[in-house]
Amino acid sequence: MLHVHLVFVTKYRRNVLSDPAIRDLRRIFAKVCKDFEAELIECDGEDDHVHLLVHYPPKIALSKLVNSLKGVSSRLLRETRPEISGRYHKGVLWSPSYFAASCGGAPLAIIAEYVKSQREAAKGCSRVPPRPQRRGVPRGSR
Repeated sequence: MLHVHLVFVTKYRRNVLSDPAIRDLRRIFAKVCKDFEAELIECDGEDDHVHLLVHYPPKIALSKLVNSLKGVSSRLLRETRPEISGRYHKGVLWSPSYFAASCGGAPLAIIAEYVKSQREAAKGCSRVPPRPQRRGVPRGSR
């Protein structure tokens, strides 16, 4: 089995993913993974993105798994959560891009803890250090 850390971002980075929506997504992602003979190990996120830790067999093309995860979750979440479907006029929940990182180098328990702590980090009560507010050259100094 291969291990991958995935991140999906909402279209326009809109803050549409509430706690109940992320609980629904967890259930939807687990079902899609099962259909692909994969396993959703962990899933959590913030208002504008979700992190997933997935174990999947090498015979599965990661792009096909991601396409199904994003497509099915977008459709089902918009059907069950009208507050989300009203935010997008063309019915698209996710940005077309995604982040995928192989998890062969780091211990899976560490990655699972990172994924699990995403909602807590947004509320400021995580053990994971907060990300910096700004990076690089300050605005207006060029």
